Amino acid sequence: MLGENIKAIRKTKGLSQQELAVKLNVVRQTVSKWEQGLSVPDAGLLIALSDALETPVSALLGETAAAPQPEDFKAVAAKLEVINLQLAQSRARKRRILHGLCLALCALVAAMFVILLALGSPYLNWDYSGVETAVLGTAAHSLEWLFARVGPVIFIGAAVGAFLTRKRE
Repeated sequence: MLGENIKAIRKTKGLSQQELAVKLNVVRQTVSKWEQGLSVPDAGLLIALSDALETPVSALLGETAAAPQPEDFKAVAAKLEVINLQLAQSRARKRRILHGLCLALCALVAAMFVILLALGSPYLNWDYSGVETAVLGTAAHSLEWLFARVGPVIFIGAAVGAFLTRKRE
């Protein structure tokens, strides 16, 4: 809601993200993140944003404006806290998904190595006098060779990803 309001009010004022960012002394990407709902401005920037857009803070937060009261600031702070909590939950969910994917990729690569070791290279004993057998054997050998070169890199990358996305307490 906050991001949509910032974008709508910015556009009605005829400002680009870059122009608004210059007024607030932030980078354009910060304004973009606010508008996409990926982050929220802190209380000081919210007030500066309100001044730059010539709009009350309550309008940015989606309420009709009345005369600012000290309680309004508490309400704004509570809403920002809720938005920050939602963003933190979203980031945690994405981190858990990425962690699971990294672990699954590690398991898949390890399983492929075990399968290849267990099977050996059965195509080496094939009769390559037939065209189909020759093509299939060459393709199998090429895939095995490629996996033996790329698999360890993928495994290490996934292991590092799993380590970096683990839950820290």
